[in-house]
Amino acid sequence: MALSAAIILAAGEGTRMRSNRPKVLHTFAGKTFLERVMASVSALAPSTLAVVVHYQAQRVAEAARSYRPDVEIVHQDDIPGTGRAVQCAMAQLQQEGKLNGPVLIAASDMPLLDPGTLRALVAFHETSGNGATVLTTVLDDPTGYGRIIRDREGHVLRIVEQRDANRSELAVHEVNTSVYVFDAQVLTQAIAGLTNNNAQGEFYLTDALESAKSSGTVGAFAAPDPLSVEGVNDRVQLAELSREHNRRVCEHWMLEGVTILDPATTWIEDDVVLSRDVTVLPGCFLKGRTTVGEGAVVGPYTTLIDATIDADAVVERARVQESHIGRGAAIGPWTYLRPGNDLGEDTKAGAYVEMKKATIGNGTKVPHLSYVGDATLGEHTNIGGGTITANYDGVHKNHTEIGSNVHVGAGNLFVAPVEVGDGVTTGAGSVIRHAVPEDSMAYSENTEHIIEGWKPAWER
Repeated sequence: MALSAAIILAAGEGTRMRSNRPKVLHTFAGKTFLERVMASVSALAPSTLAVVVHYQAQRVAEAARSYRPDVEIVHQDDIPGTGRAVQCAMAQLQQEGKLNGPVLIAASDMPLLDPGTLRALVAFHETSGNGATVLTTVLDDPTGYGRIIRDREGHVLRIVEQRDANRSELAVHEVNTSVYVFDAQVLTQAIAGLTNNNAQGEFYLTDALESAKSSGTVGAFAAPDPLSVEGVNDRVQLAELSREHNRRVCEHWMLEGVTILDPATTWIEDDVVLSRDVTVLPGCFLKGRTTVGEGAVVGPYTTLIDATIDADAVVERARVQESHIGRGAAIGPWTYLRPGNDLGEDTKAGAYVEMKKATIGNGTKVPHLSYVGDATLGEHTNIGGGTITANYDGVHKNHTEIGSNVHVGAGNLFVAPVEVGDGVTTGAGSVIRHAVPEDSMAYSENTEHIIEGWKPAWER
């Protein structure tokens, strides 16, 4: 049976993060906690996906809608607790007639919660005939988690929060992950009688399980991978979980034929794709939807963001964002490629070169100390050091067009909009303001003035 609804709890402030940002909007491997959990839950295709908000509600709601426009936003009132959050969600969904079958409830602070684990949980719930099923895991150190207390038959008796647990309950290592599946009718009845008679004075959703027992068995399904259900409460946990996740990502790519010289200093986000025989040197950050072709070398100390690196290219000590690097190209060191660049095969963007919205033809070199912005360069052109395309007139960004087989002298300034034909040579120190026809020599002269015996004002 398909899920009638999924409810994601995103109302909390997350005070232990010590942040002005809601905890659910902190990032993990390039995506917010909320985005990652919403994506995993959405993979199960629930008829309705609801997100419960309260702290900085508008900010969280806007983020949720950006991830999935049809999300149902539920506003929790000032009564605290996960139980109250579900009460608010169920009241809204029932009023809209959106409940008829199993309901999945998930916390929003588990960035590695995956669709496979959730599918297995829902399948177990359906085949077992439980009125409610809890997703659990077993931890070596269960500190901070609610403990799962079972009866002799293995059914769940109750979940005890750490603050309310006695000594024997604290010794239990099976813990609650804050992910549940309830039959809608069972959930409605179970949350109706919740109280806040606990150390925190909150309405706990976990207390609803005891009520659910009167309507059927409460079961538990243990997640096969504890990492997939690990929550993040503070930045120490965030760093530890991020490091372990990244270790697994690096290990995956190494087993696929990628050389990662130092996994401890190499960070690779989930949507990155690396081909066989890629080499990643220390100190690299590969982010977004970056792809790297076979035999390419990245690093050391390089950041790639939504970049496409073709085979056999070398990108060293560079930042490359939303740009395409052609086969056999050489980038770096100390190169900054801002969004919108397309560099052809065997091109070069060398030391202290910055580019933005530049199209560079095959074999063209921009070796060092240059800025190329809003420009198109043809094939096999060489740009002398210290060259600038002056693309901004204070109001508009203007285009520079430089042809193929052009030899640009050092220290040139191209004042856009300007067009330079094929086969042109320019002299060092030239300022090019007007169109230059093909197969021409262009240079500009400046009068040099010398004042002998000059002293600065403070020495006069």
